[in-house]
Amino acid sequence: MLWERLAEMPLVVDGYGLERLDAAGFDRTTTQFRLTGRGYEGVGEDVGLFDEALHAAGPYLDLAGAWTLARFCEHLATADQWKGAPPEWEMARAWRNWAFESAALDLALRQAGLTLPAALDRPVAPVRFVNSLGLGDPPSAAGIADRFARNPTVGFKLDADAAWNEAIVTELAALGCVETVDFKGRYGLEVASEPALAEMYGVVLAAFPSALLEDPHELDAVQALLEPVRDRVSLDAPIHRVGDIGPTRTINVKPSRIGGVRPLLEIYEFCSAKGVAMYGGGMGELGIGRGQIELLAALFHADAPNDVAPSAFNAEVLADGLPASPLVLDEPAPGFRWGYEG
Repeated sequence: MLWERLAEMPLVVDGYGLERLDAAGFDRTTTQFRLTGRGYEGVGEDVGLFDEALHAAGPYLDLAGAWTLARFCEHLATADQWKGAPPEWEMARAWRNWAFESAALDLALRQAGLTLPAALDRPVAPVRFVNSLGLGDPPSAAGIADRFARNPTVGFKLDADAAWNEAIVTELAALGCVETVDFKGRYGLEVASEPALAEMYGVVLAAFPSALLEDPHELDAVQALLEPVRDRVSLDAPIHRVGDIGPTRTINVKPSRIGGVRPLLEIYEFCSAKGVAMYGGGMGELGIGRGQIELLAALFHADAPNDVAPSAFNAEVLADGLPASPLVLDEPAPGFRWGYEG
């Protein structure tokens, strides 16, 4: 069992600090948590919107002590990570808990002098990745065509919109680079026009006969269209624990949404045992978090359309010389990290 390989690892924590991260080239801010102990530092990233109250409060939690990783995670579950002020979105609790637990895993591994692949006894493979984007307002395929021309090894995960029309979708299909269409139908967002939405689904399903169809709406008209292509439907937003997977054959595994090391590893084991296909997903990580999800993809679902492109792919204007897909990982350093030197 994967969790058992990590649960009893010794972990010494002296304290922790917070670090603000700002994106270069686009509007995004996150927070890194830095746990310290025995002269080492373990780092994790909270992908939530920048929390002024969090930084004003400083490191108020008492996390110091000699633990095992399992006992530290159990202690975190009892701690008030929000200082008595609940988050605006309930899902933010998972994001913050993941920041603490991933930092704790990083620290425990570094104190033991182990890499995550060594601790789990799993090989690392090159990671196939996609660039995740919307088409703008009004939508246009021109930006995708330009990006694909500059980085022809990198496919796309595109956020669908009812404003997509047949001309746009036909242009995208001709490029041959769309691997996943994300309908964002499981977030409870208001649907302005059900007929327009259903019409867009019909156009997309006809144009992309092999793309994954992520988080489709549960409207009757949409579900009828999906019936012949159930094997291509994937779930993202509903997946928090093994019990959420159900009969779905493909899922997007987002560690920050799952919120903990143990439930994440349980999902990996369940999917491997049951033949459920996986691909990795990110949430705009700017620091260590992006390398962590790339490393997890390399360990568990390397040859999938992983939404873990290096953060520079999120910039409005792409820099030259960006990595090709698949992403070849160097030998990981001790800890839960890859390509991170901070």
